[in-house]
Amino acid sequence: MIKQRNAQIERMTNETKVYVDINLDGEGKAEIETGVPFMDHMLDLFTKHGLFNATITANGDTHIDDHHTTEDIGIVLGQAVKEALGDKKSIKRYGNAFVPMDDALAQVVIDISNRPHLEFRAQFPTQKVGMFDTELVHEFLWKFALEARMNVHVIVHYGANTHHMIEAIFKALARAIDEAITIDDRVKGVPSTKGLLT
Repeated sequence: MIKQRNAQIERMTNETKVYVDINLDGEGKAEIETGVPFMDHMLDLFTKHGLFNATITANGDTHIDDHHTTEDIGIVLGQAVKEALGDKKSIKRYGNAFVPMDDALAQVVIDISNRPHLEFRAQFPTQKVGMFDTELVHEFLWKFALEARMNVHVIVHYGANTHHMIEAIFKALARAIDEAITIDDRVKGVPSTKGLLT
């Protein structure tokens, strides 16, 4: 029987309270309530396309704006994914996914390398989707990459609708992670000539 890779992380500050419970070997089931409706939608897509089971809740100072809540969700989700991965033995390590969403095409390429980096090549046509500031997509992804200790490259090749572009990013991120964390029995130990990914 394969051991389930899961983690629970809680973060409390004067600005937010965030809780993430994630199972990387799930079926795409999620309970999400962050107080930021657009992020709820994106995280629901993320869990569905990555086949992660997750509970993600947040209570933050959204009466000011969505910045702190979105940033802290990225922090806690990244920490939870890192913890759930454990020793990283026998994972594929690299993942690459293209996802079209109507007019938009996004690509996400990741390396679970313990060398966090975000390369973000996306220009959104609008500064907001509903009440959500689109600049927060970069903020979320950078904090996620940092805390998950991943090298994440995001490329939106084209798109006309901002919502579609962001949705394609979140779906591609999930699918790239799902590929990278797949267990390959041919990989003995961690997939690195250094013998270390932690």
